[in-house]
Amino acid sequence: RMQTLLDQVFRPSAAGSIRSSASGFPVLNVGTTPSAIEVMALAPGLDPASLDITIDRGLLVIAGERASELPQAGERTSIYANERFAGRFRRVVSLPDDADPARVEASYRDGVLRISIAKRASSLPRRIEVQ
Repeated sequence: RMQTLLDQVFRPSAAGSIRSSASGFPVLNVGTTPSAIEVMALAPGLDPASLDITIDRGLLVIAGERASELPQAGERTSIYANERFAGRFRRVVSLPDDADPARVEASYRDGVLRISIAKRASSLPRRIEVQ
């Protein structure tokens, strides 16, 4: 966080410019439903086979690599702007205690990685009948 703040102060940038950084790729949306924790990673241009998704000690880790599609800079090639992130990335999400690491589903479609982690049955609300 400190490095980001220092970059904003000491590196002049054009308004609206996107800073290429592994710390912000892929962009994540995290939320819950009554029965699951839902994680959506906006990651266009990835090969799903290159993704490594793990859950360990309450942490969801999404890691992988996105290849650069730019030509190599050379004598006849110049690159004027490069705002699309390329390279290795790793995102870590802390999961709530009621996440069940044994019941996880992941899918990738149209550039969106969707990970659904079911909540433990013991944490779900249930109706108690009065006798």
